[in-house]
This record gives sequence, structure tokens and C-alpha cells, in this order.
Amino acid sequence: MNLSAPFIRRPVATTLLMIAIVIFGVVGYRFLPVSDLPNVDFPTLLVTAALPGASPETMSSAVATPLERQFSTIAGISSMTSVNSLGTTQITLQFDLNRNIDAAAQDVQAAISQSAALLPPDMPSPPLFRKVNPADQPILFISLTSATLPLYTLDEYGETLIAQRISMVPDVAQVQVFGAQKYAVRVKVDPRSLASRGIGIDEVEQAVRAANVNLPTGTLQGAQRRFTVQATGQLTEAADYRPIIVAYRNGSPVRLEEVAEVIDGVEDDKAASWYASADKLQRSVILAVQRQPGTNTVQVADAVKTSTTFRCWR
Repeated sequence: MNLSAPFIRRPVATTLLMIAIVIFGVVGYRFLPVSDLPNVDFPTLLVTAALPGASPETMSSAVATPLERQFSTIAGISSMTSVNSLGTTQITLQFDLNRNIDAAAQDVQAAISQSAALLPPDMPSPPLFRKVNPADQPILFISLTSATLPLYTLDEYGETLIAQRISMVPDVAQVQVFGAQKYAVRVKVDPRSLASRGIGIDEVEQAVRAANVNLPTGTLQGAQRRFTVQATGQLTEAADYRPIIVAYRNGSPVRLEEVAEVIDGVEDDKAASWYASADKLQRSVILAVQRQPGTNTVQVADAVKTSTTFRCWR
């Protein structure tokens, strides 16, 4: 039996079949996913730890080393890299491709808990980890600049409003902040003033810590009414810190403004980002948008640009 005989005897049906195959191929080609890189989700975890004021050498010996010793006992780690800078440590853990990322995250969390006793007790928060894919780079950068507002106001606006709203856009994985300028009150102590009054820097630290508290006070209960006592002891501006009494010398109080310069500033004044245009270069806060794996880059970028939040920001 000749295979081509039925097609020769039925030319109309053969023509219609070929047209249907061509149409199906054209439609299918339009729906083929196109990507410049293969979609490979590397099982990678990024562990971050912070100790404000610590040098890179201190971060390496006191923070990174105890964590790395615990992480080295986890099975399936192919590489472990740590980067220590002023006040921060980042440890990147990459696992084998056949290692389940959720099970690896549980092992990392257990290792962090075991190393808690070996870490410095004055860390503001325990080490944190998150799942990352080194192959995923930001697809969109948004720069926040202002000629009148300070950088910490831009940072608060960007992190609390814009970044959170953009994270709700479909297919957006996360929004990173580059050059973060979080508000903080900076106390620049004058060592000569302290020495002339016989005051140690530890007394200044204790006075500042004791003056800035936010604790529950309690209630006042009567026969018919109950009142909640609220103590407004939390300081939020540099002007509130200046009258703090550090110590008493010769029967007179020594206030913080007499031995130090108290200013409104940021937590890390060594981290910065700039926005460069054709006519000027100015400081800014950068928001980097990352897409979810397997999504279309152009569609995600267009969705961010056309979102209501982005129009209000512009």
C-alpha cells in the first residue's frame, strides 16, 4: 500500500489538512516562551547579619566564623562565600541542584539557632536568611530624588509606600533598596569635653539608652473606671535627645548637648547611591525590581510602570 495514494486521490482534503497544520504551527510559534537564559533555579540561600559599628575584621571573627562553622555541617553545600563589611556580614550558601531548597532552609535555620550562643549579645537582631537565585537580576531600577527633602524622608517614602505597593504587582518577586538611608539620631561625642568633666563614654551610652524607652506602664483602676497609663518616653528627633542628663558633676547636671553634637542623620552614612543625568549628579535612593522565575520581563516592567502607585509617585 502506497502511503501517499490517499492524499493523491483526495487533493481537497490534503490541501485543507496542510492549511490546518500551517495555521496550528503559526499559532503555536506565537505562544512559544522566549528566554535568553535557561530557567534554572539554583538552590541558594543568603544569610545576613548586622552589628552596627563593628569593623570588617570584627564581623569576620565574631559573626561570620561561628556561622560558617555551623553551616559547614549541613549536607549538600557546594560552595559557601562570605563578605564582611562595616557592620554587616553576608554569607551565600549554594547547594547541589538535587538538594531541596525548603529542606536546606530548615537546616540553615537550625544552624543559626545553634550558633546564637556564640554570636555577640549586642546584635540588634538575629541573622536572617532568604532564598535567592543568582541568575535573577533586577529588571527595572527606580530612582528617588528630591531637591528639598532629606534622604531619610525619601527612603521612608520609598520603602514603606512605593516598594510595598510594587511588590503587590503580579509576577514581581521582590523590591530591593540600594543606598538605603534610614533615619537615625547620630550622637558625635567630644572626648575632650568628657575628659574635662570626668565622664566615661559608657555613661553617655547608658544615659541615652535609659532615656529612650517604650515600655507598658500599667493601669489605674477605680470603683467605676479604669485608666490606661501611657508613658511617652520614646524619643524620635535629635532635639529630644539634647537635654538628656548624662551625669551630675559638682551638684550640677551635665546634659548631652554639652558633651556631644546631636544631629538628625541616617543609620549608615557610608552607603550611598547617585542618579546621573545629562546635566547633574545627585544623591538618590534606588529601588530595584526583580521578577518571578518564568515570567515575561517586558510584561512585568510594563505592569510596574502602569501601576497606580507608579503614576502617583511620578
